[in-house]
Amino acid sequence: MGKVIQIEIPEEIIVGIKIPEKDLEKTIKVELAVALYQRGYLSLGQARRIAGLSKSEFINELAKRKIERHYTEEDLKDDIEFSGK
Repeated sequence: MGKVIQIEIPEEIIVGIKIPEKDLEKTIKVELAVALYQRGYLSLGQARRIAGLSKSEFINELAKRKIERHYTEEDLKDDIEFSGK
């Protein structure tokens, strides 16, 4: 396993976040993944792994937010492999 980064969020901020506690970690991961993908810091595969979503779930999340998908050579290889199965 690679390097793990933990982000510390002050308790008063966590209390003020209007997200149910049971959904908080998942929501923060998706928000982080989408933001980093949108800015071009992560590939689709990297972002979806951080978000804990399948490829199609992450693509649907991007579409829901009207975020244009970056289509890379890696994505093309994945699509070619998928279509050949």
